[in-house]
Amino acid sequence: MDMTMRHSLREDRLHGNVQFPLAAYWMDYAPGEVNVDCHWHDEAEFLYVLEGQLLFQNDTEYVKVQKGEAVFIDGGDIHAAYSLDGAPCSFCAVVFDPRWLDSAGYDAVQNRFIRPFQEKKKTFPRHIRPDTPWEKRLLSHLSNLLGSFDEESNSALNNEAAVKGYFFLMLNEIEPEGRSCNRSLSGSEDQLRAERVERLKKTILYIQQNYANPIRINELANQIPMSEGQFFRFFKRMTRQTPVEYLNAYRVSRATELLQHTERKISDVALEVGFDHISYFIKVFRKTMNCTPSEYRKQKA
Repeated sequence: MDMTMRHSLREDRLHGNVQFPLAAYWMDYAPGEVNVDCHWHDEAEFLYVLEGQLLFQNDTEYVKVQKGEAVFIDGGDIHAAYSLDGAPCSFCAVVFDPRWLDSAGYDAVQNRFIRPFQEKKKTFPRHIRPDTPWEKRLLSHLSNLLGSFDEESNSALNNEAAVKGYFFLMLNEIEPEGRSCNRSLSGSEDQLRAERVERLKKTILYIQQNYANPIRINELANQIPMSEGQFFRFFKRMTRQTPVEYLNAYRVSRATELLQHTERKISDVALEVGFDHISYFIKVFRKTMNCTPSEYRKQKA
């Protein structure tokens, strides 16, 4: 798998372009390798499993997703994916800006379908399974939409109208009563969940900005603020990783980019991403990637 696809908390990449703010990404994982770290982006996203299965996290909710099933992520939601039973897995993610669906004028489509979707008042189910005829049609539209993309360029050049059409067909499937979900924040429980998510975003953003320097647990706890013990439990509950495990995984992900795209010595790479000792860097790298840094560089070459 190309580890440049692994991101920190908030993605700063552009998906597609200004006129077509949408892109699709194909990801293949070897046995035991699936581990897409917690991250978020303003765009919404569909994730469609092609082979195997994975444990998908959305904020504090976890679902087991198998071949032929999909999950939907609203813009701004923290999400991650984890290996199940060490099995290989492949999936496709389509990331898009919901504003791209806007009608030129405020017509019936904008009123009944687009605006409620953008406001999260009428959005897709989190876990989409082929249990009912309408869900099967929804998955079929999503599969056809992905088929409109070129896997090499992640773009849908010359198929833009087809892609947008499939989105409208999917929105049409969730229009009847009882099929869509309302995830607009309203009650006190929703507000508390939003506060927890914002705390996590702030904490990992600090990791993203300071990973190259020594980071202590109390530094992270002070970002919220919490006591060290409270913070440790909060972080583990939200991410299924300890703060050190997440920090090391992020440092390794940055190291993979340097190993692929530069000729720097492995010792220099270790120091640049925040590891003081090369032996510890190699140990963590091997545990995360199932190979040493030098082996990884050779594989990618």
